[in-house]
Amino acid sequence: MNTAIITGADSGMGFEETRAVAQAGYHVIMACYSPKLAQPKCELLKKETGNEHIEVLGIDLANLSTVAAFVKEVKQRGCSIQLLMNNAGTMETGRHITVDGLERTVSVNYVGPYLLTRLLLPMMQPGARIVNMASCVYCLGHLDFPAFFEKGRKGSFWRIPVYSNTKLAITLFTLDLARRVKEKGITVNAADPGIVSTNMITMQMFFDPITDLVFRPFIRTPRQGADTAIQLLLSKDKEGQTGTFNRSGRSIRLSNKYIHHPKMNELWSRTEEIVKPFMGE
Repeated sequence: MNTAIITGADSGMGFEETRAVAQAGYHVIMACYSPKLAQPKCELLKKETGNEHIEVLGIDLANLSTVAAFVKEVKQRGCSIQLLMNNAGTMETGRHITVDGLERTVSVNYVGPYLLTRLLLPMMQPGARIVNMASCVYCLGHLDFPAFFEKGRKGSFWRIPVYSNTKLAITLFTLDLARRVKEKGITVNAADPGIVSTNMITMQMFFDPITDLVFRPFIRTPRQGADTAIQLLLSKDKEGQTGTFNRSGRSIRLSNKYIHHPKMNELWSRTEEIVKPFMGE
């Protein structure tokens, strides 16, 4: 049975993606920060879908050693990875530095998924699909090195620019990786869910109630937000599609300044240096 791995699978869009993939008959590994909290969700999905091949494994994308340990466990089981959904994300309200010396939003939204993907690639065969959760705010992002990795952005911390910077990074990673693995028959695409009603948009900041009031008519449910990613993971129509940015089920043409971003290669090489200590595990 082919295996699907979904990060942040126990809530929001990740839960909906897990349900859809389980219904499609995959062995699903729910990669979650808190296995204890995720286990009841796993049992619920087993009952709802009739798929008994759903399990929870712990991972903390803000701690790269746990990412390596997660992949080691998956590898020992002899899994063939058919689907990888890098869904988990965060928008921190303040600067928090991880044990690896990274700003936490950067680690969870970009470096952790980067390492997870790189380590899982040897377990993927032609036809495997990788989907990264992106966002339209990539267009607000700027990559200043080394500040991006250490502080999220150049200057003082502000959660929205930092979040935007991570979404630019994951978008560039999608484009770059798609080119690098195309000959292997592995596809890599990005999904923009739109504005989705999840815990991330209510962060106890003074402007959030106003933002919520203004945007509430446009906010999507987690299932609606997950729809594009689910199509990229499962739809026959998306077979062979790679290196694309998708919104509302359609591929969106990115401008050349992103397709040929001047810092794309530097982003890859700097990230490789960061994850290098964990690549041999």
